[in-house]
Amino acid sequence: MVIHEFGHFILAKKFGTDVEEFGIGYPPRLFGKKIGGTFYSLNLIPFGAFVSIKGERGGVEDYRSFIGKPMWQRVAIVLGGVVSFWVVAAIILSIMSGVWGLPTEVSDEANGNLVNPRIKITYLAPDSPAAEAGLQVGDTILHFDKAKEVQDFVNERKGESITLYIERGNEILEKTMVPRISHPKDQGPLGIEMVRVALKPCPWYKAPIQGIKATYQLTVNIISNWIMGLKSLLGFTPLPEGTKMEMFGPIGILNLMREYVSLGANNFLLLVSFISIALALANILPIPALDGGKLVFLGIEAVRGRPVNHRLEQRITGAFFILLILLMIFVTIKFDIPRLF
Repeated sequence: MVIHEFGHFILAKKFGTDVEEFGIGYPPRLFGKKIGGTFYSLNLIPFGAFVSIKGERGGVEDYRSFIGKPMWQRVAIVLGGVVSFWVVAAIILSIMSGVWGLPTEVSDEANGNLVNPRIKITYLAPDSPAAEAGLQVGDTILHFDKAKEVQDFVNERKGESITLYIERGNEILEKTMVPRISHPKDQGPLGIEMVRVALKPCPWYKAPIQGIKATYQLTVNIISNWIMGLKSLLGFTPLPEGTKMEMFGPIGILNLMREYVSLGANNFLLLVSFISIALALANILPIPALDGGKLVFLGIEAVRGRPVNHRLEQRITGAFFILLILLMIFVTIKFDIPRLF
């Protein structure tokens, strides 16, 4: 969140808006120093950061205050925090593209500069042997470098019990199942679909383009997954076989990051990119207390020709902030803590 607040800070400074304080952590304050009109502080509660911009909460309408700036500049300042998450993700993914390569779907025939080719499960048919054995979408089938090798292995053992070694996160699982002798035409003996995925490094001059493309694709994937999860929650469409919806609070995210550290720097950085983009999308939602909510109030001001009453805006924002804190506590108790035990 320091990056997020720095995005607001840098654009506020760019447009000549007075920034009263930039703090790392939340009060009570440990120490700080005023430099160039801005007080920089380090605070006791070590979560996130904050930026206090003159006139952001109303009451001050001079040319160096937030409310005194043109609408487009205020929108840019609000969006600065959101965009900073995407910029960080693009930079990380660009570095990964040039150093390790990004996970890319490749054919069985592809060779060249591929690194660590693996077989990933992308679909599970309902009530299939693989689904009944507990395989999940995203699992990696170990000890095979090509999808055809898995197909041949399974086809040669129809009706027999087989064991597949599955990597899921930092766990190695043994899954036993019996490939079907007869099966639907659109499935296979196990009822799975697979792709071959490998890391594919690219030249340094192409890395930024690949990083931007990967950032866009991750954004699309996250939005698609959110829509799918929302439809499932509302009872419109069940989740695909082998997938499950999980929620993470602060403790869950920190624990997930700890687990990914053991999987190598490239996997950890990929997770950081994913989290960064997810935070960007979450912050732009039209919910008061988030940047998207601030944009809604600015939109209402643009339509009405005058701002929303600042006391009313603060009350609405405060109420939603409390709701978000309660939601965070609920997710922590309901999902994060049980994962630890």
